Amino acid sequence: MAVIVHNQSTDSGTGSQKRPSRLVEWRLLLLVGIYALIGALALYYGSGETMDPKVIYACVLSVGAYFLVSIYWYFVRFQGDCFMLPIIALLTTTGLVFLFRLDPEYGTRQFYWLLIALGILLLTTRLLINFRFLSDYKYIFALLGMIALVLPVFIGNEQGGAKSWLDLGVFYVQPSEFVKVLLVLFLASYLSENRAMLTSGTGNIGRFNLPGLQEWGPLLVMWGISLLLLVFQKDLGAALIYFSTFLTMVYVATSRLIYVFSGLVLFAGGVVVSYQIFDHVKVRMSTWINPWITIDAGGYQITQSLFAINAGGVLGSGLGLGFPNSIPAVHTDLIFSAICEEMGLVGGVCLIVLYMLFMYLGIRVALRTKDEFAALAACGLTALLGLQVFIIIAGVTKFMPLTGITLPFVSYGGSSLVANFVLLGLLLNISHEGRISL
Repeated sequence: MAVIVHNQSTDSGTGSQKRPSRLVEWRLLLLVGIYALIGALALYYGSGETMDPKVIYACVLSVGAYFLVSIYWYFVRFQGDCFMLPIIALLTTTGLVFLFRLDPEYGTRQFYWLLIALGILLLTTRLLINFRFLSDYKYIFALLGMIALVLPVFIGNEQGGAKSWLDLGVFYVQPSEFVKVLLVLFLASYLSENRAMLTSGTGNIGRFNLPGLQEWGPLLVMWGISLLLLVFQKDLGAALIYFSTFLTMVYVATSRLIYVFSGLVLFAGGVVVSYQIFDHVKVRMSTWINPWITIDAGGYQITQSLFAINAGGVLGSGLGLGFPNSIPAVHTDLIFSAICEEMGLVGGVCLIVLYMLFMYLGIRVALRTKDEFAALAACGLTALLGLQVFIIIAGVTKFMPLTGITLPFVSYGGSSLVANFVLLGLLLNISHEGRISL
């Protein structure tokens, strides 16, 4: 794996790198707790509105739950990266404060989902700590992913224009959030086994050495069916994330730009065909190109998002002092706009920097592991999160068409939160393995 393996020597293998101190993690979590408490108190006392005091309890208990997770890792000698959890705690508590500000009911639900997600994180870091066995089940992951995507087509509920939800009675679940993780595990296993053939090729087409159908077949079938099903679900955001993650992992495994260029050409062709066939794609594209002519209809959401970001200026209007509730679906797709309105450019940039730091840590985990499957999985999981952040922020700022996906760890959404904590757990497991093997 040319992009990864030659960089493994960057790890000096010192004792401090082998055993990250949970004490560092506790100090950072304490700072997160202070930050969250200040935010909750500022919202409760300074917004000028009658706020639910649950925001204070939720922030304090959430940080306490993070401490319990870290303390448990200390006693079981878990050696996962000590900076990832505080970064995620900072993101989730920021999301909690803003969700309580937007609608206390959504804030309360998100708090409960956060506790569930932290429990899932513990299970992931305990039951899947020897994660390499997952590479033996790639076709089971592919099958489970297909089933999870097919079900909403026939028995799913439509929300926000996308038929990608399953009603389980007590709550709704969005299978595509979990399929993203399964896709990464499948690709990591398949690419690590077939990297040599995909890199060198088995036949020539002009000047290029390309692999045969036997090597590309399973990849293209799974990718094609996944995208086709997502088109029928009208979940274009998830389809774009799947496609981008696929290309990223193929490039990381092979270092061949021809695969990236070919994929982009296919994507462009798919956009043209989808625009001609599907009305909802036409609406999305026309709204993106010129939302102002439909400002009272289809363009209302994106224009209100732009108004909110502009109103925030550099320092923002102040927590609880803006008007973000004028934006449709502000608690899910457009929460970044609400943050920019009340915390300004500074708040928005700080949020982006946190995501960039997490991505840096994810790439560092990939570089330090000596196992190809683990390295590819770490790259894929990191790319998955980073691409989702880029796509949604680009959408709310009109850099790209708005696709209706969540901002990881910040937006409201139980399925998204739980799936992202599974992603976090897998990255921490890979980090743990890399450190104890140094």
